[in-house]
Amino acid sequence: MPPPAQDLPSGHSTRAETPVRSSVELGAVIREQRKRLALKQLDLAGLGNTGNRFIVDLENGKPTVQLQKVLDLMDLLGLEVVVRTKASRSASAP
Repeated sequence: MPPPAQDLPSGHSTRAETPVRSSVELGAVIREQRKRLALKQLDLAGLGNTGNRFIVDLENGKPTVQLQKVLDLMDLLGLEVVVRTKASRSASAP
């Protein structure tokens, strides 16, 4: 049985940041967090008021999933998106 929605994390995490550069990488991060919270895909779909197919597509990296639904599910899982300028790839770059 999944934990009640109010028992899920609320967006702040003590984990290190994970750079995400593709829909496949984002799906993997979301899958890991779902499993860490001991939720099944159907549990997350129910808690997020979405279909199981959406969860499967998201975790598999489908690039055309609806952004707001993704952000809502991430919030539900205690994850957030932080946009920042990329760090320089080389200290000697001009």
